[in-house]
Amino acid sequence: MRNFILFIRRFFNLILFLGLEVTCIVMIQRTNTLQGNDIISSANAVSGLVYKKQNDVVYYFGLRKMNDSLQRENARLREMLASYKSVDTLVDTLALKKVGIADTAKHIIRYAQYIYRAARVINNSTNSSDNYITLNRGSASGIRKNMAVVSGTGIVGRVEHVSANFASVLSVLSSKQKVSAKLRVGTNGFVLWEGKNARVLTMVDVPQQVKVKRGDSVFTNSYSLFPPDILIGTVISTEVVKKNTMQRLYLKPSTDFANLQYVYVAENKMAVEQRALEDSASVKSK
Repeated sequence: MRNFILFIRRFFNLILFLGLEVTCIVMIQRTNTLQGNDIISSANAVSGLVYKKQNDVVYYFGLRKMNDSLQRENARLREMLASYKSVDTLVDTLALKKVGIADTAKHIIRYAQYIYRAARVINNSTNSSDNYITLNRGSASGIRKNMAVVSGTGIVGRVEHVSANFASVLSVLSSKQKVSAKLRVGTNGFVLWEGKNARVLTMVDVPQQVKVKRGDSVFTNSYSLFPPDILIGTVISTEVVKKNTMQRLYLKPSTDFANLQYVYVAENKMAVEQRALEDSASVKSK
């Protein structure tokens, strides 16, 4: 109590000044409409600024959760899109006696061959001869070795190693990676990385007679590990290899590997059955 009294005595003038200021402001606000409106407007402006800053802070710390939610939604939409691309048409001839002519009824079956799982990049390299990307998803999330990895803009790589909660992806920027690809005109070839520049890929085995223009797009084909029609890159220049009369195309990758943050791991639901059939055929041929 004694300390409180000493505090009041020491700061009495300041406390009196603040009290009178508050009293004046209240009286002005109540008795004078013009100044009162100014005070209320100023108070509202200050409160609004404080609430905005508070909302900005909450929004900033919620960005990761929001991004994760968007990635899951994008994965779901990719599966829906894949189901519309994968179409089998069964044709049944139904003898209809209305007009005395057999009408043909088509039954369309849609299926999604690929399941997409969103993952976040927690480590990435672009300067080695064989670059790897670490993801925050592993076998506990259904990730397995040799699954394809794509981004929102193009291909990324394939899963090389998997633990319970993490996966290591061999990037397309690797001497060990060779992607079966196609041009917009349907010509097939292979895309690889020559280890020089993370912003340049090379497409080889393109016949010289194929007309290729700067800006042409290169996609994955149906023989690739990746889902078909995923963008790999766009042509920035061409070169003729004299010894085999083939063309080399230099591509700008569609994926920005230096700023990669989120990816999708694509599971081919028919990969196991296809591999077993191909292995069986290979054994029989021997």
